[in-house]
Amino acid sequence: MPGVAALIVAAGRGHRVGGALPKQYQDLAGRPVLHHTLRALGGHPSVDLVRVAIHPDDAALYRRSISGLPETINAKLKPPVSGGALRQESVRHGLESLASFTPDFVLIHDGARPLVSGAVIDRTLAALAASDGAIAALRVTDTLKREGERGRVQATLDRQGLWRAQTPQGFRFAAILAAHRAAAEGPELTDDAQVAERAGLGVVLVEGEENNLKITTPDDFRRAERVLGAFDEGTAMIAFEPRTGTGFDVHRFGPGDHLMLCGVRVPHDSGVLAHSDGDVGLHALVDAILGALAAGDIGSHFPPSDPTWRNADSALFVRHAATLARRRGATISHVDVTLICERPKVGPHRAAMVGRLADLLSITADRVSVKATTTEQLGFTGRREGVAAQAVATLLVPTAHKT
Repeated sequence: MPGVAALIVAAGRGHRVGGALPKQYQDLAGRPVLHHTLRALGGHPSVDLVRVAIHPDDAALYRRSISGLPETINAKLKPPVSGGALRQESVRHGLESLASFTPDFVLIHDGARPLVSGAVIDRTLAALAASDGAIAALRVTDTLKREGERGRVQATLDRQGLWRAQTPQGFRFAAILAAHRAAAEGPELTDDAQVAERAGLGVVLVEGEENNLKITTPDDFRRAERVLGAFDEGTAMIAFEPRTGTGFDVHRFGPGDHLMLCGVRVPHDSGVLAHSDGDVGLHALVDAILGALAAGDIGSHFPPSDPTWRNADSALFVRHAATLARRRGATISHVDVTLICERPKVGPHRAAMVGRLADLLSITADRVSVKATTTEQLGFTGRREGVAAQAVATLLVPTAHKT
């Protein structure tokens, strides 16, 4: 049974930040904000399982957000639960969905706080050893003013003892579930600590971090991109660096009535001479992905001397490369394949090829490019002796570095 569950609340609409998507699904450094949040919570060694509360209409956006998560995090991730109209309702639904797992503690965290560090999570969990609840927060250091009519200052407030609440907010699971159930019929409460306070639970404050910001405005996105990858008290946050790999493959024409190109069967007056199915587009793509990972080439993973791969579907090779990327915690951000041949014509099959690559790589079609060109009847492709392909793959690979 899990000791610590993480409940990430991501059911809000959050359009104040601008853009067509809710903020938790907009891209930050090449990945959805929620993806970063899941890495931060799911990647913490003390967290045993993770549940996300999402809007019922956001299933496709959620799937994109979890694409490319490391296997260690996927193993902790449970299917999402539908949130409610209010944050408080979403949290209650999430807690109810966790009840069958009977965790000892739960960390409740905003999906739009992607930069929480391991140190803040550590402090929150440590405080639960002696209290019902603990929340990350920052002391108020600015002078506070109360606004009166026409924007005039009405009063200066005493900031002594005031804190700005953040998340995660951690609690003993049974106690906060009971508190949320009791508060379901009452007035709307602004955070889970207030729900706990209303139930008479003791909640302590632990030091949060300025970088643990909640993305609310376009400026917050810019700031988050600047701080993504910072260290706090020796604990690294995950940063990503773009890496590019290239691949090239060629096969001579031979007997047959079709070619496999980018995973699609294309009728032709010949086939290719190859150990596997001879899909030059997929072979070049595999080498490009492996190159971005600095993980050798296709021949080192699938030796042509091995009879296992005779006539093999090259989709197996692509899935293998994509799995290696996921295990490294990398995201395949974009791929671009160029097919080089006089015949067959690629245009009629381009959409099918894009869809097939997107499916094999578990990415959206807008991250896949398939093009075709000829060599103006020059060289072996110009003489229609064979077909070639080149590919470029751009990956976001996790890295850690001190600033």
